[in-house]
Amino acid sequence: MRKTFEYEIQQLKDNILTLGSMAEQALLDSVDALKHRDIPRSQEIYDNDDLINAKRFEVENAVMVAIATQQPMAHDLRLLASILDIAGELERMGDYAKGIAKINIIMGEQKLLKPLVDLPLMAEKTVDMLHRALTAFIEEDLNAAKSIPTEDDVVDALYTQIYQELITYVIADPTGIERSNWLLWAAHNLERVGDRVTNICERTVFIATGELDQTDTSN
Repeated sequence: MRKTFEYEIQQLKDNILTLGSMAEQALLDSVDALKHRDIPRSQEIYDNDDLINAKRFEVENAVMVAIATQQPMAHDLRLLASILDIAGELERMGDYAKGIAKINIIMGEQKLLKPLVDLPLMAEKTVDMLHRALTAFIEEDLNAAKSIPTEDDVVDALYTQIYQELITYVIADPTGIERSNWLLWAAHNLERVGDRVTNICERTVFIATGELDQTDTSN
């Protein structure tokens, strides 16, 4: 029975990594499509969000079966509860990518208010943090799980920089306010990804220590 349970746990971890990879790629692709105004690509990203949702529900169902059949306790129960939570976090990141893709679709033939520089940097940083957070989760690396959230300050700083720059564009040309809001919306989505990476790291700490930080940033 224990070997069967260990196999189920490994399968769940593999599925979390797959779901994470799907979210990472969607985020990077959505920003790249926006940068290059590739609307067909954005439509594909938008449609493929259904695959991310389906993967999340697959993970959730497997977790519920494992809890019902294996009756885990202590560390194992914390791990399964965390997998359930992390699957939800990753699905929401997929929603953020879908939102960025939607922005590009809504813009249609309109030009970007400005060339995108900081937004792609923001995407790269959040995806890098996410990738390392998932590695820390799989390896139950407590030190990494505690240090990665401190990097969210970089993401917040990029968001502030984008916001301030967009304000200067709008002041110079008030007719660009709608296009400014679209880019700010995209930046906000990426800023939220950074917050959810912090939540994943907190779950890793919870698995290792049994203590859960109550300052959840997902709300």
